[in-house]
Amino acid sequence: MIKKIDVTRFLELSETMPIADVRSPSEFNSGHIPGAVNIPLFEDNEREVVGIKYKKQGRLPAILEGLKHTGPSLRSKLEQALKITKDGKLLVHCWRGGMRSEAMAWLFSLGDIEVSVLDGGYKSYRHHVLESLAEKRKMIVLGGMTGSSKTHILRYLNSLGQQVIDLERLANHKGSAFGALGQLPQPTTEQFGNILFTDWKKLNRELPFWVEDESRNIGSVFIPDIFYLNMQDMPVIVLVMDVNTRIPRLMKEYSTYPPEALKQSVLKISKRLGGDKTRDAINAVETGDFAKAIEIVLCYYDKAYMFGLKKKGSEDIIHVNVDTDDIESNALKISDAASKLKW
Repeated sequence: MIKKIDVTRFLELSETMPIADVRSPSEFNSGHIPGAVNIPLFEDNEREVVGIKYKKQGRLPAILEGLKHTGPSLRSKLEQALKITKDGKLLVHCWRGGMRSEAMAWLFSLGDIEVSVLDGGYKSYRHHVLESLAEKRKMIVLGGMTGSSKTHILRYLNSLGQQVIDLERLANHKGSAFGALGQLPQPTTEQFGNILFTDWKKLNRELPFWVEDESRNIGSVFIPDIFYLNMQDMPVIVLVMDVNTRIPRLMKEYSTYPPEALKQSVLKISKRLGGDKTRDAINAVETGDFAKAIEIVLCYYDKAYMFGLKKKGSEDIIHVNVDTDDIESNALKISDAASKLKW
């Protein structure tokens, strides 16, 4: 008999037990439970063929078609499961907790593996993720114009023991047209939500946590709608820093990249910069005048940020003026401002 468990219990067990995701590779690549290993019952083309057979002829013909494809590879699938099994136990799921997970659970049981199947499959996990991320908690949004070292400040606060969700780290992107430089490939939007949930569920919900002020998308990744909307209603602490204080750090972070990569990044916002400023910024990059190029780009980003700030629904927007780029000093100032918030 196959043991089915709900998503809450499944996630509890996943802290110490491995997960086998038996969906097709393309399903897995679109989004999966972080840490899961893909042992697909069907490859993408096989799943398509079996699915068509099911729709046109019904369940039994689909099963027979599936056996035709999977029969020769059952041994290797069991061997893969045995490799990742811990203490003879394994968690398994497919899309809805139906035939695929049941078939693989039967196969794995032949190897004396104790299998627990996620009731409702990955679909129930995604529902759980989005439902959980919709919960309103004590969130503090750190705002400030590009180059204010917000990410560095949040990481410093995290090192001091404060709760932080680093959205840009999870998205593998720094949030601007230049944000992909030096970063790993971005996850899908779906997978970003799954990774975000992994950090979210570790938080002490009784204590506040920090996030950086972001637009709806970070590069190609979109923040889950309800999470983003909740951000708009939360207290915002805005770091106010003069442009001349911001430029040196931005030069240090970006001037090491190839000029061609920098020019391509400028071109991404050319419509918003306008023809003249785009040309001036590109010329500045080509001549090595990175300070000028950054100043031109910041003019656009500063205006865009101030426009976005005015649209927020939060009643608590606190401005913290600083005259230095020192991470520790500025972190202490915004932390002090946050301590005065009344929840």
